[in-house]
Amino acid sequence: MKKLLIGNEAVAWGLYNGGLRVISSYPGTPSTEITEFLAKHDDIHTEWAPNEKVACEAAFGASLAGARAACAMKHVGLNVAADPLFTLSYTGVTGGLVICVADDPAMHSSQNEQDSRHYAIAAKVPMLEPSDSAEAYAFARSALELSEQYDTPVILRMCTRIAHSQCLVEVGEREEAPLKEYVRQLAKYIMMPGYARVRHPLVEQRMRNLRALAEDCAYNRVENRGSRIGIITSGCSYLYAKEVFGDSVSILKIGMPNPLPEKLIRDFAASVEKLYVIEELDPVIENHVRALGIECTGKSLFSPLGEFSQQTIRDAFRKEGFPFENAPEKQGDAPQVPGRPPMMCAGCPHRGMFYTLVKNHITVLGDIGCYTLGAVAPLNALDSTLCMGASVSGIHGFNLARGKETEGKTVAVIGDSTFMHSGMTGLVNIAYNATNSTVIILDNSITGMTGHQQNPTTGYNIKGDPAAKVDLEALCRALGIARVRVVDPYDLKACERAVREELEAEEPSVIISRRPCVLLKYVKHGEPLRVDAGKCRGCRRCMGLGCPAVSMKDGKARIDRTLCVGCGVCGQLCAFDAIGEGAKE
Repeated sequence: MKKLLIGNEAVAWGLYNGGLRVISSYPGTPSTEITEFLAKHDDIHTEWAPNEKVACEAAFGASLAGARAACAMKHVGLNVAADPLFTLSYTGVTGGLVICVADDPAMHSSQNEQDSRHYAIAAKVPMLEPSDSAEAYAFARSALELSEQYDTPVILRMCTRIAHSQCLVEVGEREEAPLKEYVRQLAKYIMMPGYARVRHPLVEQRMRNLRALAEDCAYNRVENRGSRIGIITSGCSYLYAKEVFGDSVSILKIGMPNPLPEKLIRDFAASVEKLYVIEELDPVIENHVRALGIECTGKSLFSPLGEFSQQTIRDAFRKEGFPFENAPEKQGDAPQVPGRPPMMCAGCPHRGMFYTLVKNHITVLGDIGCYTLGAVAPLNALDSTLCMGASVSGIHGFNLARGKETEGKTVAVIGDSTFMHSGMTGLVNIAYNATNSTVIILDNSITGMTGHQQNPTTGYNIKGDPAAKVDLEALCRALGIARVRVVDPYDLKACERAVREELEAEEPSVIISRRPCVLLKYVKHGEPLRVDAGKCRGCRRCMGLGCPAVSMKDGKARIDRTLCVGCGVCGQLCAFDAIGEGAKE
């Protein structure tokens, strides 16, 4: 059966047909759809975990019990899951265990563009890297078998382009992998020092075995065209190289970036006069080639920053004197489109709280979520954004360093899902080590940034079924915070009163800014507002919100009624009563 699949759906099918029984993940673009597609299969268990560490450990538990299991995350999520990953390398697996990670070159939706290949190298586990949806399916299915064969977790590395591009995939039938017997193995699974020392040599031997596999396997292949030029490449860079060169150059395609082969590379290099390495981000393959004593050209031509394209490769090789006589100038390149700056949606519940903080000249330590867009003009509300949960931990350190100077004019903001991910421990630290810090939880009742996934505060699981719901107010009190209050961010006066009172208090506090995301299907919008042009003085105060529904025309404010959700926040700012439902335009 052939299907047109994006890479993430292909991974889901590969895992499912490979006998997967359990997947636990935390949503993170560009990896999210892997788990969402698997959730459509009712004969396996799928779940959203509070964070990637928990997801990886849950997958380990399922593997320990004998089931084929997986977890999925974006590249920065692997930072969170790194703690179990490095020890999983020592314990190995019972049922096959695949860790799907999606890198984000060019940072389409991420705070950095780190290269996950380094984790595979450092943790000493194999990594597979597909170049299209067909390989994503095949590699995902194969990874479960590879994991069991070599007693190791396997990392499947995707990237934004492969995750979200489509091609035809031959989808086979599901293999019902039996649940393996659970056998108590203390020396294998209890990683206290005495046992861990015994396991380390096994890890090194496993890597030697995998290096032998890398020399002759389905993941790495040579396309020998008898050319003077040879290219070693992997991932989507392989597709770009093929579009640019066709069959005019010899290519060594790497599908297993860890461990990398040695003899295969030496033989390939010996078959060409000039060797190039094309890889996005860091020179992982290039450094390996050079360590083998082989001369090659890589990052001297190609940037370690961002994504490549067909044009990137053509431009680089023109510097080498390659004429491209038979290639169209813009073969396969995407057309240039006007820039579209990111912004919070019209009626976004976070906007009112951010406006209040800016108006009162509050220093704001931000976090990871759609509310990070509060950093852009005209609000320019945030002073920092580091990683998930860092706002809560960060304000503690910030106020420790500056004391009374900042306690009354600094807050941390964090979303409900992010708070459950890694904000709770920071709040415990604030309570336990007693800094006078104010944390604002921006509770929009969903995980908004990655496309409306459920989380432990919403009351529903990944399939939309009712689930246990965390009471944020009770949780914050249980974590040691006595002052906890809830405010509606559409009510600017209530927001300002709450912020001022909590900042004036001489103890830690939490404000929960609660209103559902305007894009949720169950949210009922108000009537779109209008501007009475006769009353409008053109003061532009309403423009300070940065709402995409509000603009200026001929010196007067105007509201795009196709965008406006009737939240009324802009009307609260107008000193001339020019904005309202019944205003005459």
